[in-house]
Amino acid sequence: MENISLSILLFVILLLVIYLSLQRIRCSIAQRKSKERPSSLNTKALSCSYGKMTYIDEGKGEVILSIHGIFGGFDQAYETCKVFGEKYRILAPSRFGYLYSDIKGKGTPKEQAEAYLELINRKGIDKVFLLATSAGGTVAFRFALDYPERTKGLILFSSSLPYSEKPEKYPEYAGPPQFLCHDYAMFLISPLFQSIMGMDRSTIYGMLPIRERKKGVAIDAAITNIDMARNYDEYRIEDLKVPILILHSKDDKLASFESVKSVLHRFPRYKLVSFDKGGHLMVGHEKEVKEAVISFIEREK
Repeated sequence: MENISLSILLFVILLLVIYLSLQRIRCSIAQRKSKERPSSLNTKALSCSYGKMTYIDEGKGEVILSIHGIFGGFDQAYETCKVFGEKYRILAPSRFGYLYSDIKGKGTPKEQAEAYLELINRKGIDKVFLLATSAGGTVAFRFALDYPERTKGLILFSSSLPYSEKPEKYPEYAGPPQFLCHDYAMFLISPLFQSIMGMDRSTIYGMLPIRERKKGVAIDAAITNIDMARNYDEYRIEDLKVPILILHSKDDKLASFESVKSVLHRFPRYKLVSFDKGGHLMVGHEKEVKEAVISFIEREK
């Protein structure tokens, strides 16, 4: 009986070793491809007062400043908005600590908004539509509150939103543990993305290389993601004069739709477009999203 149990254990270990080896090979292939993808995009680098900002600037017309979420960069910021590239100008920078962008100060949302202001000033742009995805929502709200005269409208894609009321407590860290912020570790848990986050495992390919995004992830987890709770009184959403378009799926596992509904009373001017299914990425609603955004911009430009 002991020999049978030992054989089973050794067999399980062998299977595990084979699985981990295959995943390592697949991860290595994905790493090589991930290094090629950003370099294939038409990026520019701006020497700002605090350091370098890397971005994509394509198209003509009304300017959409794309503010990406956690594990993002100029590639994700552009990917979110490229469907609008035929009609509008897309400005897609990497936020602090992401894909070849430096960090100003501690990297607070206020400092990130200041960096965006410097970018549009240097580009000679008067006003922009801010399109924020997920964690990028905090920075978009900060920009709109600090520079309303430079903001034509807010477009929120599955975005983080302010609290409905001042929270009594909040986490000091809102993000993945640091030991997961590596290509191989994240690749190994990618099969769990659907059950944990409601996103397909293929999402991992847009997150690589994590090494070039790791500093930005740390800033988001420790600062950006909790700023609207920590500094609740500084996010006077009731004072916003700019129009707001909110796009959100009811089954979003990362940004609760219930939280969206609970805070709507604080928005003086908004339109909500919701979907029963689609998850955090609003999968299957690309056409509706595109039509809603274009309609919003054409009405408010």
